[in-house]
This record gives sequence, C-alpha cells and structure tokens, in this order.
Amino acid sequence: MNRVIVKESVKIDDYKGVIDDSLFFELKNLAEKLQNVRVCHVNATSYGGGVAEILTKEIPLAKSLDLDFSWKVIQAKPEFFDVTKKIHNGLQGDPLTISNEEWQIFSSCNLGMTNHLSVKDYDVVFIHDPQPAEIINCIGKNGAKWVWRCHIDTSEPNQEVADYFLKFLHMYDASIFTMQDYVFKGLDSQVFIIPPAIDALSEKNRYMSRDEAQGIIEGFRIDTSRPLATQVSRFDPWKDPIGVVEAYKIAREKVPDLQLVMIGSMASDDPEGQQIFDEVKKHANGDKNIFLLSNQDGVNDREVNAFQTYSDVIIQKSTKEGFGLTVSEALWKETPVIGGNVGGIPTQIEDGKDGFLVNSVEECAEKMIFLVQNKGLAHEMGKRGREVVRQNFLLPRLLRDELRVIEKLTKSS
Repeated sequence: MNRVIVKESVKIDDYKGVIDDSLFFELKNLAEKLQNVRVCHVNATSYGGGVAEILTKEIPLAKSLDLDFSWKVIQAKPEFFDVTKKIHNGLQGDPLTISNEEWQIFSSCNLGMTNHLSVKDYDVVFIHDPQPAEIINCIGKNGAKWVWRCHIDTSEPNQEVADYFLKFLHMYDASIFTMQDYVFKGLDSQVFIIPPAIDALSEKNRYMSRDEAQGIIEGFRIDTSRPLATQVSRFDPWKDPIGVVEAYKIAREKVPDLQLVMIGSMASDDPEGQQIFDEVKKHANGDKNIFLLSNQDGVNDREVNAFQTYSDVIIQKSTKEGFGLTVSEALWKETPVIGGNVGGIPTQIEDGKDGFLVNSVEECAEKMIFLVQNKGLAHEMGKRGREVVRQNFLLPRLLRDELRVIEKLTKSS
C-alpha cells in the first residue's frame, strides 16, 4: 500500500464566487471544528476512473482548509484485480459465479494490505469500493471510525456477491452510497447518501475557449467543421460502447457528416479495458469517422476538456452507472448530454431540459440527430445544465457532506 503524494493545488478560496456563500462558510466552519481529526482515504488506484480523479482534487482541497487528510493506494498482483473486476460486475448485477479459490485470493490480498495500514495513525478511515473493503475484517477497527464508500450501482446486485460483503460491512461505522436505491438490503450500519462531484477549477473543467478547443481537437486529425459526438468513459461493457457505435451508425443516415469520438483511460485496476477497446475497434470496422482514443494517445485532462467543450453532444450511454462524472463535466461546459436512463445519470439530467435520457440504441440515435440539427436549443440546454452542476455537483459540496459525516462519527466517540 503506497501513500499518494498529490501535487495538485486546489484551494477553497479559489471557489469564492463559484459556489454560494452559504456553502463556502459552512465548509470553513466545519473545517475549523475538525482540525485535529486525522483522516485516511484508501482505494485501488491513483489514476484512471472516477474515485482516483475525485481524491486527486479532494485531498488538496481539504489540506487548503488545514485538514489532516491523506490517501493510500493498495498494491496487489494482477490476479487480485481480475477477481475484483468480477466482484465489481457482480455487485452491479452480473449473474456470474465467484469460486472459493477466487474469494480466497480476495481475502488473502486484503489481509496482506493490513501490513501497510496502521489504523492507530488515523481517527477516520474511508475505504472506497470493493477492492479493499475486507481490510476491516482483517485488521479490526483499532479505535478508528471506518466508512465504506460505494461508488458503483448496487441497486440490483448479484445476491451471492452482496451476501459475501454483508458479512463484514456491518463492522463499518457508516457506509456512503450515491443513491438510496444502491443501499444493500440487510445493511445495518449508518447510511449516508452523498453523490460525487467534479472540480470546476481543474485542467479538465476550467474555462476553455472554443478556439483553443478547436486547435487541440484538430491535432487528432478530426474535422472540426463537421458535427461531433463524443463519449468519455472507461472502455467497459457497462458503458455500452458497442451501443454507442450502433447509435452513431443510425444517426449518420440523417447526419451523413457526423463523427464519433470515444475516449477512455486505461486504469491499472481494470484488466478488461484493453479487451473492450479491441472489441469496439473491431465493431467500428475501419470507419474513418470513428476515433478511439485513450491516455495512451496523449488524451489527458486538457484534451478531454477540449472534446467536452467543442462537441455538439456528449454521450454517456451506460447500462449501469454509479454516477457518471462525465455527465457533470460536460454540463459544466454547457454541452448537452445524452445519458442512459440508469443509476446516477438521472440525478444530473432532467430529460428534455439539460439533456436527454435514453433507454435504447434507437433513442440515442434519435437524440443525437435532434441535438446536431437544433444547435440553438442544444446551447440553451447546456446552459441550464451548468447551473444544475454549480448548485449540486461541485467539489466543495462533496467535501462538506463528508465533513458532516466525520463530525457525526467523531462526536459519538
């Protein structure tokens, strides 16, 4: 388990004028009360995926409030992450079977991680998602308050997989889910509902002019004079990348000059990524108007910002989605979003107001055509979406909500 040294500079004072004053001063007040509370966040990877992205920004924001926050990332062999990917899929409802041998790999790796986590150094420990969740069963609480933070859609889990976790989730002092629908049936610890958030001031989400975005996109040999639809997400079956390609093919019948960009990051805890990328590439069948890009092609935060800013429409056609940070990212840039009508996406999109919610490939294609052909209305939808994000899905609100949890748990010590 490695301690992550975050080099980002995220300061609460920079959010003055971005967030409401009431949130700003509540955050300051909570931070003053919790100056002496030592907090550690533990997750599976320091890059790729929403959890790492949030912590990369949240840790320095907390430190700017003089809070004692740290971040550790687990280390394990590839076979562990093969198993935890199956667990992840099972918790999202895949009717798979996890063998006793695979559960043993999971448990033994969690046990091994305890050698690198001295709980007595912390007052509150946040464990993110399934990968390190059994550490508490191996190490005990040792006087700290433990919180399990679930970021995935567990509304209809594979019950055998959920039952395994329920054996030790009761040991936690609290659990945090993105939505009430995700709370495990039979979970008897305190539960808090806290949706994720984006950092509005980061390289990915800062204001970027259309001219700057155009120049960046043209560097990938994309014709910026033609309509552009983009999906930004992991190459993951739950993001339905094949369905996105199918929707694009249908939409091109009405918008023949449409282009599709699919951007994904290859994360260290996701062994499926390359396999899904290869499947999507095969399905694209050499279409020169489909561009498959990743961090391995030099697409990082600045480039994602450019695509989300310049695209006519952003797609997040997930079939399961814990939240979908890319929805808020795009809306913050006043770009309308077509999202799968699942999980946390409807909490960000009001259908027909700041984007569209879809239930099929055909609906996705229909809304792509509509937004490309109605640019004025699309712009108005994007503007409404930005205000929704400002009010509900920016990083200071997330930190405020977590500080409320910490205050409640430490008060009861």
